[in-house]
Amino acid sequence: MTSPQRAKKAVNVSISADVLEAARSHEINLSATLESALEDQLRQRRRKEWLVTNGDSIEAYNRDVEKRGTFGDSLRSF
Repeated sequence: MTSPQRAKKAVNVSISADVLEAARSHEINLSATLESALEDQLRQRRRKEWLVTNGDSIEAYNRDVEKRGTFGDSLRSF
């Protein structure tokens, strides 16, 4: 999801000194790692929000499918 063409913005963050030292000793790119972790968190939260927003509709659709089947059920040969 990370794109080199996206605009970047400098920010200040605070992390424990030992974690910073360990990350640097393992040559971990802090910016890329933070960006990736934030994207993962955003993806998870957006998914949860989507499920909450659409949960009632999904349940209604599933009840309807249980009751009536899906559109193509009558066209299938079993």
